[in-house]
Amino acid sequence: MTMDWRRLLSTRRLGKFGETSKGLSPRTEFARDYDRLIFSSAFRRLQDKTQVFPLAKSDYVRTRLTHSLEVASVGRSLGMLAAEVIVKREPSLAGIVIPQDVGTLVAAACLAHDIGNPPFGHAGEDAIREWFASWPGLGRLSEGEAQDLLAFEGNAQGFRVLCALQNPGQPGGMQMTCATLAVFSKYPRASKVGESQRLGASGRKFGFFQSEAMWFGEVAAETGLIRKPGPGLAWHRHPLAFLVEAADDICYHVIDIEDGFKTGVVSFEQLEALHAPFLLPKQRTKAQGFSDPAQRASYYRACTIDRLIRETVEVFAAHYDGLLSGAFDSPLTELIEHAPEFSAFKTLAERQVYHCRAAAAVKACGFEVISGLLSAFLGAVEEQAAGKASARAFTLLSLMPGGEVDLSLFSPYQRVLKATDFVVGMTDSYALELYQRIRGISLP
Repeated sequence: MTMDWRRLLSTRRLGKFGETSKGLSPRTEFARDYDRLIFSSAFRRLQDKTQVFPLAKSDYVRTRLTHSLEVASVGRSLGMLAAEVIVKREPSLAGIVIPQDVGTLVAAACLAHDIGNPPFGHAGEDAIREWFASWPGLGRLSEGEAQDLLAFEGNAQGFRVLCALQNPGQPGGMQMTCATLAVFSKYPRASKVGESQRLGASGRKFGFFQSEAMWFGEVAAETGLIRKPGPGLAWHRHPLAFLVEAADDICYHVIDIEDGFKTGVVSFEQLEALHAPFLLPKQRTKAQGFSDPAQRASYYRACTIDRLIRETVEVFAAHYDGLLSGAFDSPLTELIEHAPEFSAFKTLAERQVYHCRAAAAVKACGFEVISGLLSAFLGAVEEQAAGKASARAFTLLSLMPGGEVDLSLFSPYQRVLKATDFVVGMTDSYALELYQRIRGISLP
């Protein structure tokens, strides 16, 4: 069994299966996906969500928004080069697999790859998981619903944002193309699956909640993803999803070190040593002409990313058949020519950037903020659903969109998601500000 590019590049929109594209236009369906994401409120909120340094006051450190734009840029290059590989392997696809279209498709998926991240980045995800681990209401949920919360994933929340939370009154939410949603889904499985379905890069995490399982099933059927054998809902990745993963890996490995240099936790000598293996002799010579270390660092970054893009596409070409059959399931960047030198970026970042004192202090604050907000708002939701809402609960619900509805009509799982959606959608600054206000630490 193998996947077919004619289905993998489906432009059918989720929630609009009975409709076809309205005539010819210079804007392709994948370009429309990209534009919808750019103008969405969920994407705008990434401007104040943590990349590495939470609540950074400087204007040169990346946020999730600038990171996502950079990942989309790298993803576009990867997609265009990969399209050339596809057509070379299958010449009959020359009029179907168009480099510009595939580049835009991968760029759109990259643009959305962090759209479901909670405040305070990965620390926010950890805080949500820890809070639910001790929440007494888990027993009212099914095993799969409980696992959604215990293993909370920004990737699954991202799929929920795209398919349900943005444009909530519309079937399929943003009604993205099935191809973009499939390429976005690096982890095409539910939270509760068999052990064998957790294997490989695609099984390490989960990519959709129980609430969106039906939508993902439609995406998988339309694009022809191959189902993994086993008891749970799990599929092999869309081949282009490996490019989204690679674009993200390239950007955070290389650029997090650059941010570390700009904030003073990584020396220029350390940064230069990491880039050295990726530079050609003429590039080293050109770099010596830059007297400003920051300018030289930017040039190094550009050269290294270009080299990594080309090496990644070489791996894509080498494992082309396995990508289409599902037999290949490893991150592409782990197999590039300079894989050890590439991993050195992450090793240094783990040691000096991600756990530096400034980042750790604010992440610790994030744990308190997230758990405090969940306690307050989910507590208010449960009080109202039980018909025992206090004045404080009513006040808290007035701050939550849709808090005035009769929550007793919702299932326990739906009530949990309502509170969680509210907290996860917050920016870092708003989460901190709201927490301080409801605790009486500050006033409007």
